[in-house]
Amino acid sequence: MRAEKYGIDCSKGVLNRGNLYRIERAMKKAMRGEDITVGFLGGSITQGCLSSTPETCYAYLVYRWWCETFKESSVSYVNAGIGGTTSQFGVARADSDLLSKDIDFTVVEFSVNDDDNEHFLETYEGLIRKIYGSRTQPGILIVNSVYYGDGGNAQAQHVRIGKAYELPCVSMKPTLYEKVLDGTYTSQDITEDNLHPNDEGHGLMAEVIISFLEMVYSELKAGREDTDNQLDVQKMAPITPNGYENSVRYRNDCGSVVTENDGFTVDTQPQNDIREIFRCGWTAEKKGAKIGFDIEGSCIGVQYRKSVVQPTCIARAVVDGDLEHAKLLDGNFKETWGDILQLDTIAEHLPYGKHHVEIELVETHDDDKVPFYLVSVIGS
Repeated sequence: MRAEKYGIDCSKGVLNRGNLYRIERAMKKAMRGEDITVGFLGGSITQGCLSSTPETCYAYLVYRWWCETFKESSVSYVNAGIGGTTSQFGVARADSDLLSKDIDFTVVEFSVNDDDNEHFLETYEGLIRKIYGSRTQPGILIVNSVYYGDGGNAQAQHVRIGKAYELPCVSMKPTLYEKVLDGTYTSQDITEDNLHPNDEGHGLMAEVIISFLEMVYSELKAGREDTDNQLDVQKMAPITPNGYENSVRYRNDCGSVVTENDGFTVDTQPQNDIREIFRCGWTAEKKGAKIGFDIEGSCIGVQYRKSVVQPTCIARAVVDGDLEHAKLLDGNFKETWGDILQLDTIAEHLPYGKHHVEIELVETHDDDKVPFYLVSVIGS
């Protein structure tokens, strides 16, 4: 195994054992030869960025472990990773991209996309509560990736949620990153950019996760099972204000929320894959173009394209006419690696109810290369 080659102690990666009843239930279902579905929700690492093929991504390798361990079961694979996205978007798309697939087990991986702060503690709790309380009651494994340059991640926030909901958490920080720090290998051995694993890094990441799953399976076969004392999230008081659990995403197929449109063009191209992220939105390129929405909730986010093809337009988002707290939506992306689906919070913890959102192009240029692309508005 790669982990043994590098002297990695996978047991150090277990930050919280949690209650294993749901994961054991998925395993017992597979042991009986019943069909199961395993899912993966996260950012670019889960998507497989910098793995040479989809089959060398950590998520696919973990899926293969389920297939090889439970040969009598037909195991389906759902990879719902989208690069450059956070748990704030994850909770808004969890139903369509993950839970609609009737999953039995899922990995959740957003620790290098979320920031280490209270905002993402809240969005992550909303995501976990949504998955935890979903109809199929899937087993959940929280996975913490890491920046290999400095060890940064949102692990502290995510583990707080894991412990509050008695969920297992494993991390690459005390396992893979520790071996970078002690000189066992360099970060370049497992990642080209100090973030996204190469094939070797994906393999090591998969082994840390598989080591935990093998521990669960060994205990299950030995008759040491966790009891069904899972929490009822509907009755459990959240540890944050929990403004994001019931997030709803509005695109151009939700016309009832659009109250005005002067200069924005509806994008009618179909979205055939979850990673075709610039679909079903609106474009505009003339200064003064304006679109309005009535959004129900207390927290509001706007998704738009930041483009490496520059210059492009800048818009302004105003909630309930409050110009003093307007937010600029700059479509110009300072990085060079590609366009990104940007999600900006434009209002948080307002009184719950219907709020008016107005988005207007306030800066355009004669040589703009691409139009402003408004992808969606999210109400929570």
